[in-house]
Amino acid sequence: MNTAIYGFDLLGVMVFAISGALAAAERRLDILGFILFGTITGIGGGTARDLLLNTDVVFWVGDPAYLWVCIGASLATWFLARRFQTLATVLLWADAMGLALFSVLGTMKALAWHAPMIVAIGMGMMTASFGSLLRDSLLGRPAVLLQPDIYVTAALLGACSYGLLQADPRTAAIAMPVAMTAAFTLRAAAILLDLRLPKYGTGPAE
Repeated sequence: MNTAIYGFDLLGVMVFAISGALAAAERRLDILGFILFGTITGIGGGTARDLLLNTDVVFWVGDPAYLWVCIGASLATWFLARRFQTLATVLLWADAMGLALFSVLGTMKALAWHAPMIVAIGMGMMTASFGSLLRDSLLGRPAVLLQPDIYVTAALLGACSYGLLQADPRTAAIAMPVAMTAAFTLRAAAILLDLRLPKYGTGPAE
């Protein structure tokens, strides 16, 4: 099980690194720009989580494999990005996959460090969104976090689903895949169906 979790963690870092490198491709940056933004996006959320949880060591410092995954994913994107006709669409789906993975894995790590449930859920949301926020802010892109369609809510669903399911021995074994699927499904529905939460100041009284 620990091997599977480690594999999912590396996969999440890889997917977010690809999304960062794709954003660099939109700005036509050089190869070092790809690696920089791939790495920032891949490890940004987990770094903030580990610093706030005051873990023994930040995850990628203790295991440089995460950095190598970021570098490898960014280099691969450098060579392959031009094959995609619409980078924005690929970036959107890569980001959705990363969000689903990290909303659960961030919550899982926080619970492993004995954080209260509400804190663990917050850490899951941060892990899933902070890297993308850094990427968009540094590149001057509209932050995906602040777009009108559902994003943070999908991360919240993944984190809450995992927290609730793992707390019950009857559902603990399926907590991770179910929570990841829930988060990705909601984000995918938001992308495909343009689902949005109501904005402040809108409604009958307006």
